[in-house]
Amino acid sequence: MAPKIEKFCSPGKGNGLRTVCRVSAGELLYTAVPFAYTVSKEGRGLVCEFCFAKKQGLLRCSRCKFVSYCDTSCQKQAWQDHKRECLCLKSVSPSVPTDSVRLVGRIIFKVLRQSSCLSEELYSLRDLESNISRISEEMKEGIMSLAVMLNLYLKEEVKDVSRLLPTLDILDLFAKVSCNCSSIYDGEMQDVGVGLYPSMALLNHSCDPNCVIVFNGSQLLLHSVCEIQAGEELTIAYIDLIAPSFDRNKELLKRYCFICDCHRCQTQDKDTEMLMGVVEICREVQASITTVENLKSRQDWVQVLAVCRTMIKRSDGALPDANIYKMKLLDYAMDASINICKWDEALQYGCRTLEPYKLYCGCHPVRAVQLMKLGKLLMYQGMLCKASDMLIEAFEVMKVTHGREHSLTKELYQLLFDCETEMGLAL
Repeated sequence: MAPKIEKFCSPGKGNGLRTVCRVSAGELLYTAVPFAYTVSKEGRGLVCEFCFAKKQGLLRCSRCKFVSYCDTSCQKQAWQDHKRECLCLKSVSPSVPTDSVRLVGRIIFKVLRQSSCLSEELYSLRDLESNISRISEEMKEGIMSLAVMLNLYLKEEVKDVSRLLPTLDILDLFAKVSCNCSSIYDGEMQDVGVGLYPSMALLNHSCDPNCVIVFNGSQLLLHSVCEIQAGEELTIAYIDLIAPSFDRNKELLKRYCFICDCHRCQTQDKDTEMLMGVVEICREVQASITTVENLKSRQDWVQVLAVCRTMIKRSDGALPDANIYKMKLLDYAMDASINICKWDEALQYGCRTLEPYKLYCGCHPVRAVQLMKLGKLLMYQGMLCKASDMLIEAFEVMKVTHGREHSLTKELYQLLFDCETEMGLAL
């Protein structure tokens, strides 16, 4: 198949990617396997370290007792990447390397194997920008600490990384990983891994992107979300866009060393809606998000729901549901309710997020997933007509963001088929 994208020099931005022909919304523009990847701390023990499948009863590596796999088939296929890190993981146990240390370790082992990788088709590891000269002193100190941790982690396999790889500066490599790696998300848009896809690092940022990235396991899929003309630059969002323009640019400057000048940032598009409401209550709700996220990380769903209930009740009448901090609380309340089987409550909170998601996310994977969740809840509650409408709406978004062949889209299609079958039987 002829390539749909090419590397080019983007005015004012350096390198970029553009289309070589006109493309429609929902087209698959590129697929990429990672140069290196690892399951993140959020996904560890929940997903297979090779295929990222989520299942019960994963089998642990008998040697390091750290990584887990679906079965012996996945373990064998993962062995080339895991072989040298296995002893490293065992040697530092019970300590756990950070995701970035483990990823950089895997990159180093891959470089030592001199393995070629399809993900370097358009841009190589060596080509990646590190921005090392532009990052803050605080970030430089953090990278230096990571480099020390890396040497301790790799000492069983590599005595002196700097001597073994004289052409590869370790501080520079950490900086490259920091600003070029991608979080890997599962079907529910939950963070389960981190990977480096060099060719996709060419994509520049926009707060109004014309493309999105989704994953099937560790495979990266780049889809257009609108019609794009031949020669037009392809863009994605580097950060969560459900934030005011000031906060978005603060994060972009800190992590990627640039300020966005897209039309949304220039006009402060939707900033007013995001922060609408009584200022004092808005600050209280914003402060409560940290508490909720800490409880969520411990999977203390009962307390997550308790805090959310209290703050939602306190903010009702003072903040609209479109206030982004109120919206986040409603989202967390829905997830907590699902996890403790309070289906009515989950549906109540979830329905309140529909308009905010439509306002801020439009054609985005997270909106497709939210609609699918609500469709499931409606279906399980016996509200089949409403469930069907919700699942159809989810499908209309997902066929663009994920494509018809994605495993999640197929799961959604089957769910819709089951729902309509039940509706037919009920008549």
